Amino acid sequence: MTPRHPPRHAAIALAGLALVLAGCNGVPVGVSHADPTAVQRELTSNVLNSGSPSVLSTQVLQRQDLYVLWQRDPRAALAELHVRLGGSGGQYRIFALAELSYAHAEQSGDRSYYLAAAVYAYALLFPGDADSAPLDASDPRVRVACDLYNRGLAEGLKGADGRGDVRSGPRMLPFGVLEITLDPGGLSWAGYRLEQFVPAANLHVRGLRNRYRRAGIGAPLVARLAPEQTRRQEAATRRIPDLVKVPVTALLRIETPRANLESGWLAGRLELHSQDDALSVTIDGSEWPLEFETSSALADMLGDSPWWDFELAGFFSGVFRTDAEHRGASDGLLLIHPYRPGLIPVVLVHGTASSPARWADLMNELEIDRDIWGRYQIWLYIYNSGNPIGYSAGAMRQALEKAVRELDPRGTDPALRRMVVIGHSQGGLLAKLTAVQSGDVFWKLSSDGAFEDVRMDADTRVILSNSMFFNPLPFVSRVIFVCTPHRGSFLAGMSLSRLVGSFVSLPSELTGRMREVLTLNEGALILRNFDQLPTSLDNMNPSSDFIQALAALPIAPGIAVNSIIAVDDDRPLEDASDGVVRYASAHIEGAESEKVVRSNHSAQGNPATIEEIRRILMVHLQESGDLTPPVQTR
Repeated sequence: MTPRHPPRHAAIALAGLALVLAGCNGVPVGVSHADPTAVQRELTSNVLNSGSPSVLSTQVLQRQDLYVLWQRDPRAALAELHVRLGGSGGQYRIFALAELSYAHAEQSGDRSYYLAAAVYAYALLFPGDADSAPLDASDPRVRVACDLYNRGLAEGLKGADGRGDVRSGPRMLPFGVLEITLDPGGLSWAGYRLEQFVPAANLHVRGLRNRYRRAGIGAPLVARLAPEQTRRQEAATRRIPDLVKVPVTALLRIETPRANLESGWLAGRLELHSQDDALSVTIDGSEWPLEFETSSALADMLGDSPWWDFELAGFFSGVFRTDAEHRGASDGLLLIHPYRPGLIPVVLVHGTASSPARWADLMNELEIDRDIWGRYQIWLYIYNSGNPIGYSAGAMRQALEKAVRELDPRGTDPALRRMVVIGHSQGGLLAKLTAVQSGDVFWKLSSDGAFEDVRMDADTRVILSNSMFFNPLPFVSRVIFVCTPHRGSFLAGMSLSRLVGSFVSLPSELTGRMREVLTLNEGALILRNFDQLPTSLDNMNPSSDFIQALAALPIAPGIAVNSIIAVDDDRPLEDASDGVVRYASAHIEGAESEKVVRSNHSAQGNPATIEEIRRILMVHLQESGDLTPPVQTR
């Protein structure tokens, strides 16, 4: 029997019905293969790293049926979500409010929403209410909430000039008022007043190999020392130059935030912390690390530093000093943090035509290293590198002796007696002269007579004695040489170097005193080299009597020695060089360790050099025992 076919119009109707039924009963939900990286990015991105709210906040909007309203009117959506704070799952809505408030602040420019983001995030992390269920530590909202608090606070406190508006007073929120009380102690650092607070996140760092941030709670800022203020004269702070930039962290403690969100009236105490006073704080009975940005403060300091101009000017002029160095310490020894008992000094000494700024990468790495930073303090020595090496070494020794006397007059800080001196290039020769017993070998290069028989005034005798007679400094326990020309530099012996050296102007006071000595002793003693003093380049000529005498002096017993030598060619090691100093000149017998790195002469910032210095400092720390007071927590 032939089957009956439906009429044509019935067939069309059936086909339409099938389509409708397919739309109701089809399988629009499913999976397809995707790039795992893209999936991970979708699940973990948030407003801070992508500009768009996270899936966690979007889920809340969808569940609350506010997603369409958020797209059309973000303010209204936020206000409605705020009304729905209570009940089960309130912590998830608080997180969404924090992130969405930050997103709206970014889009609208309304800074009150930045501050709202910080308040919501703080309420999520530190509810101050025993009945509020905390998030599990593994919940991704916890870290994002920290970042939202940090960034929201930094942006919410920003004034019209782009700097931190750090003061007491009421701040408007989209849903109420936040009354802020400033802890005035935070505006003082090492006895100096801090000002011009800039959010670290707003600074682009250049010139440093790495940019570091200690993760934690709080808004990282960079502060300047207030100019033209009455400076404290305590030894612990006197050597800090005005150019120093201080990494500080703003922390706003909000009283019972979870309970007060609905009322819209909140009170908070604003604190400013530097890493010199605390690395962590206690909130709601738990210890939390503070977030610090050390690299941006260092780069900001060096970017404005007159040290770059000093490098050549200080080489050619024997008396040139930077303004910043004068306002720190006139003897050239500078601190970038206030002195703290129990921390071992690491003294960094730059080389020829250089400055402390060339230690930037090393300082950046050591400042972020918790094993190093909490146990060492960095000191810098700046000097006119064209002057005679003995004269510069004598001045540095005097500065170190003075600093130790001032900082520890009773001799109660054993860490000061474990000092490490690190010298690059010529700076290494200065470092060596803190650790040798020279006797009269340098004096004999200038006279056949006894030093005490030469007629001169008292001041001249002191200068000459400091420049020619060296004993081991009792507080120096280790020296580290970096690319140090112990037997001279082959460049210093070239005719071009002699031509450059002829333009070096030595201190007029020094040359005048030498002429005076010649006049007072005319015909009585044989005095050599007093009529024409050598420059540092003359001293580093491999054929000079000075460098040969210094090379022959051993490091005094009890002082550890480490050597880092750079080579920048493929010749056999005994013939290799870094372009300025040959390996054969930099090698020193009796060193506890010798590390050869592949680098040009500017190896003080080389990663291998920095890692070797870190290793040495850790060994030195183990040998020194426990000298460190506990890090403070507030």
